[in-house]
Amino acid sequence: MSQFSPADVAFMEHALALAARGLFTTTPNPRVGCVLVREGEIVGEGWHARAGEAHAEVHALRAAGERARGATAYVTLEPCSHYGRTPPCALALIEAGVARVICAMQDPNPLVAGRGLAMLEDAGIATRSGLCADAARSLNEGFISRMTRARPWLRIKAAASLDGRTALASGESQWITSATARADAHLWRARSCAILTGVGTVLADRPRLTVRGVDTPRQPLRVIVDSHLRTPVQAGVLAGGHALIATCVSDTARHAPYLAHGVDVLALPGAAGGVDLPALLQALGARGLNEVMTEAGATLNGALIRAGLADALLLYLAPSLLGSDARGLFDWPALTTLGERPRLALESVERVGDDLRLQARFLTTPA
Repeated sequence: MSQFSPADVAFMEHALALAARGLFTTTPNPRVGCVLVREGEIVGEGWHARAGEAHAEVHALRAAGERARGATAYVTLEPCSHYGRTPPCALALIEAGVARVICAMQDPNPLVAGRGLAMLEDAGIATRSGLCADAARSLNEGFISRMTRARPWLRIKAAASLDGRTALASGESQWITSATARADAHLWRARSCAILTGVGTVLADRPRLTVRGVDTPRQPLRVIVDSHLRTPVQAGVLAGGHALIATCVSDTARHAPYLAHGVDVLALPGAAGGVDLPALLQALGARGLNEVMTEAGATLNGALIRAGLADALLLYLAPSLLGSDARGLFDWPALTTLGERPRLALESVERVGDDLRLQARFLTTPA
């Protein structure tokens, strides 16, 4: 960070705040913000709103007009260098005559991956990278995951009592956490491209898995892991289509009723008799989905962790106890040594209403 001034940091933080305005809308594209500064004054700014529309740099250049000449561009992601739905942003910056470009991180997209910065440097524009890189990566962890691993970033969301229980033995779970915590969870739904659950949760809780109470133009894809295709066609989670069922059933005749309701069906039988979860995540990545949030029971949660597919945990803890007979968070085999336990890095603990919200990343999972 020493190569950057306090003013550089402030302008990039402003660009990151602009990028966050596209939190619910940019998929499959990354969230990007841009600030143009000339003689210490912001002369133009912009952010990318949705795929197919102008990128952040273009919005900022339009706002700046002739004042962009000689300016410094602060961009949260390396300017693109290829023709996609829109022309290259690197070329737009060159034509506008900017003097310097500082980006938070290089673009992980193989079509760019350093080429944008090289194009700028070849045109005589000074470039630097790495300013506020951690914040930029956090904003686009799903896009980075899809570009580098060909699968979305997977976040397990759960709500539990302080003794780690998600429901009574009878299955009763509504509601463990406060209304404030549940409203906060809808913000995380809104930023997700898909919500993943299991058929057990569908049958027991009859969820809709839609975003409510958040101003967002889109709803996430509802994805159900249903090995034996037991999801009722009239289930609320399938209402209006925009849903996908991953199953082991290959009989297309059994798929037909779902297809007639606008629901996609993927036959992905796994070796152990269940759905091939890695293949499912790859399929979701191929559809351009960047972030997936799981709202499921212990069985699917545990299977995702064991498969090494869980990237992060979003856990709401309520100040209550449900007892040892209540249901747990993860279906997990008994460990013989502490060395076998999956490890997480705790990133934040915040109070949300009467509850706590913990955010953590998985560090190690079984091979």
